[in-house]
Amino acid sequence: MSDPLTAEVAWKTRMRFDGRASFNQTIALDVGPPHGDGAGTKPMELLLLSLAACTGQTVVSLLQKMRQDVRAFSIRAAGTKHEDHPKVFTEIRMEITIQGPNIEKAQAEKALHLAEDKYCPVFAMLKGSVPIRASITIVPSPGASA
Repeated sequence: MSDPLTAEVAWKTRMRFDGRASFNQTIALDVGPPHGDGAGTKPMELLLLSLAACTGQTVVSLLQKMRQDVRAFSIRAAGTKHEDHPKVFTEIRMEITIQGPNIEKAQAEKALHLAEDKYCPVFAMLKGSVPIRASITIVPSPGASA
């Protein structure tokens, strides 16, 4: 078993917390008015960022191993929340955009499925609690063959 990961938050003011993890960078967490000042990322947004980053890191790494020439990559994640407490996500949508010459859609889909089913722990943890739907858009780079 691997060593446990750790994270720490310290209360600053109102609903503002500063978080730190293993690389010791500070992450500001807050909520908007009237309870907070909007001076940081909301915790549920941070969850979406974690899912998008983990998925992205996994997919890009796999595409590179598949010899796909990825030039740009982005994920837009959006979560729909339950109206009543606890205001958990009821659905998460990810829009993945990959740019590069001759990126094969089948390879991108394979990489996404491997991220979902095997390599991205954030995806694996969340998919048992909330439906996650992902779409992939391939944007050819200039000079790519059609």
